[in-house]
Amino acid sequence: MVIFIADSLDNAHRFQQVLSHMDVDVAAGSSLHLKKLLAAHPDRDLVIIEARDDAVTSIAQAESQLMEDGSCAMLVIVSEAQLATFRLPVQVKADFVVQGSSAAEIGARVRQLLWPGNETSSADFITVDSMTINMATYQVKVNGQPLDLTYLEYALLAFLVTHPGRTYSRDALLRRVWGFDYYGGSRTVDVHVRRVRAKLGPELAQHLETVRGVGYLWSA
Repeated sequence: MVIFIADSLDNAHRFQQVLSHMDVDVAAGSSLHLKKLLAAHPDRDLVIIEARDDAVTSIAQAESQLMEDGSCAMLVIVSEAQLATFRLPVQVKADFVVQGSSAAEIGARVRQLLWPGNETSSADFITVDSMTINMATYQVKVNGQPLDLTYLEYALLAFLVTHPGRTYSRDALLRRVWGFDYYGGSRTVDVHVRRVRAKLGPELAQHLETVRGVGYLWSA
């Protein structure tokens, strides 16, 4: 169980995409909702919180609330400008990640706090024909060679591969991959599907099927 607290849409989008590929339940809100979410989820395992302008004070307050409501691990999102004065909480298990870090780094830090010593297992690997997807490191290899995918290309491919045989409309994919607050057109999905197919090559691209008038699916 992960509680996610952030006031900026940029962090909300980035972390939503990372957490959607992990075996976790997420309750999210702004900094105003922290106390309410802590009370509603006493079984939480991790709180991810964005440091506000006064990073030292805001994180100290959050740490105090965690101690009052039952301790759990904390991952703090800080900006480059906050690093000079930032200090990690000392009363709870904690780590930090700098705003704008890659999805792979965010995922690694979340896994380290949730599953220390077991960050990568055989369950993190999905193999389809000559392709291997490492869900822990966000890497895709075909015939042993890494594919140069953008994060959204990877996220689209990983989502479809982990939900084989199910057809998703463009709007559904926008919600599940891009995030609920994405305001771009649904044709964005078509563009990313074309790019993913081109990078996979003709044999693997056959699995990424177009269901006319509906959307896309990954066939087994």
